[in-house]
Amino acid sequence: MLVFGGSVCQPLPVRILVRAARREDLSALVRLRLANAKRHIELDPTAHRLPDADAVHRYFQDVLAAPATADVLMLVAEASGQVVGMAEVVMLPEPPDHQILVPRRAAQIHTVVLEDYRGKGVGQALVAAAEHAAADRGISILIAPISAPNTDALDFYARAGFGEHGILLRKTPGGTTTDA
Repeated sequence: MLVFGGSVCQPLPVRILVRAARREDLSALVRLRLANAKRHIELDPTAHRLPDADAVHRYFQDVLAAPATADVLMLVAEASGQVVGMAEVVMLPEPPDHQILVPRRAAQIHTVVLEDYRGKGVGQALVAAAEHAAADRGISILIAPISAPNTDALDFYARAGFGEHGILLRKTPGGTTTDA
């Protein structure tokens, strides 16, 4: 069952608790970020890297020390008493007055679930909780930036109700798209 904020939302194949990340989750968050990096390097080594573990540790330490109103919201999913996934919601600035985009509060969502817990409702629970928490903060649109080769993530977010938001193209100046 999914438990968020102490209330049961829906039955799932495994008991999942989604909650705000705490300082004691720091090592699990680092482990999840590094596992996610390794997966992305396999998908596209020209665009992804393995970040320095100490830098990742410092980042999450700062995020967890920030007030609840900060621009990054971290949620974790627990199953069988251990952290098995996370959702990071990063608030985006509103477009400036001179741009053509409609001003609205937006955020990016990044979801990571340990391989052994994929397909068991963990990601679904994290996204649902992240949507709820984002709405509580006045966010009107969530954007999931997915690399094109990551078809598993594209399918996951599509099943969660996300639709195309645009297409990003890349090129190395003076080169070709394959140089990027």
